[in-house]
Amino acid sequence: MKTALALRHLAFEDLGLLAPLLAARGYAVRYHDLGVDDLATVDATTDDLVVILGGPIGAEDDALYPFLTRERALIRERLQAGRATLGVCLGAQLMASALGAAVRPMGVKEIGFTPVNITEAGRSTPLRHLEGLDVLHWHGDQFALPAGSPSLATTKVCPHQAFMVGRHGLGLQFHVEADWRRIEQWLIGHTGELGQAGIDIPALRAEALRCGPRLEPALQAMMDDWLGSLSRT
Repeated sequence: MKTALALRHLAFEDLGLLAPLLAARGYAVRYHDLGVDDLATVDATTDDLVVILGGPIGAEDDALYPFLTRERALIRERLQAGRATLGVCLGAQLMASALGAAVRPMGVKEIGFTPVNITEAGRSTPLRHLEGLDVLHWHGDQFALPAGSPSLATTKVCPHQAFMVGRHGLGLQFHVEADWRRIEQWLIGHTGELGQAGIDIPALRAEALRCGPRLEPALQAMMDDWLGSLSRT
């Protein structure tokens, strides 16, 4: 059986909608909780897939969260080995940082459901399945692009929403994995950030219920496309 390791920074920001998709493709999934479990026990290249999930900390906040240094080193080793790696939000920022690209505050928060615009480069990648769909954004930092990786998706607020490293590394600034049926956990867990950003919580809840069901088939198509292309290499 294939194995998938999920690096989790916050309990409710888990694999969400990705969990049943990976199970259907024959992956046995396990979690590694950053700041709790020892990263020294993780081999960077053993698992068939590593998913680096989101969280409310900065990708370069090593002084506050020392485990980030080891986490980036693990990501760098995995990407350099050509092993399948998916990063979501903070996970994508950590991928970019591991490859030498800066991660910096945008000066604004991008929170809510808005469309991603797939770039010309992105239309030849699995991102094409998300064209025109409202996806969940929840970040205040943005990554610069790693050398040789064009921007695959944009929004008005953030010009770098996705990148790939070869075919094996996929970084997404937005949250395709968030399960709309469990959006209440996000609204509770991030209530401080939502209040500071002036986000209308009932409106965000309604957006999740409206947009979530439409995203599920697109997510499945994107993951089937990406993982299928890797299995043929």
